[in-house]
Amino acid sequence: MNETWTWHPQPDDDGRKVRLHAPSCEANLDGLADPLAALTFVPGSVCDGMLGDVPLATCARSTVDDACRRAGAAPAFDEPPFALPADKHAAAGAVVREADGRLWLVAPSNAFGGYTATFPKGRVEPGLTLRATAIREVWEESGLHVELTAWLGDFARTQTFTRFYVARRIGGHPARMGWESQAVHLVTPEQARLLLNRETDRAVLAALLGEGNGPV
Repeated sequence: MNETWTWHPQPDDDGRKVRLHAPSCEANLDGLADPLAALTFVPGSVCDGMLGDVPLATCARSTVDDACRRAGAAPAFDEPPFALPADKHAAAGAVVREADGRLWLVAPSNAFGGYTATFPKGRVEPGLTLRATAIREVWEESGLHVELTAWLGDFARTQTFTRFYVARRIGGHPARMGWESQAVHLVTPEQARLLLNRETDRAVLAALLGEGNGPV
């Protein structure tokens, strides 16, 4: 019996190797310029070129760290105060949208937390702002370097209260995803609706599209 597992090329935060029990499959990378194509990148995928007017190119951690330091210096948009419920942890993330309307999703390694696909996000670490957390989490989970463009909403999740922003890609490469993700998807909103398997994420998508009652 053949085993399909493999090692993620990126070690975890403690330097340990991460075993992927059911690795994702690369798909449709030749459709990068097609606004209706659904692409799946896996660690190490080879796909160079321009998407919109931004190239796919590896972004260094130092570049992202600098962006995190500057994230709140000159706000380009307004956002309401963050009212954290007493029983929740603060978290932040972003919906990264391309000029052609497609969105970036991540597939957590080994479907961690029960997610098959989700938006990049994470808990706020000491010393980081919500905006800096969103920028860092996007890069760590998807390999993409982003600029936040708008506040989307605050969403109650099982253990966290998560502020989501809308963001645009300004650099990075999805094949350089960190160990927490085993794939990165570039999909249309309708394709995203099919891939997202949690109602909490579907609520984020609905808020982006102006559907429903907005954040919970």
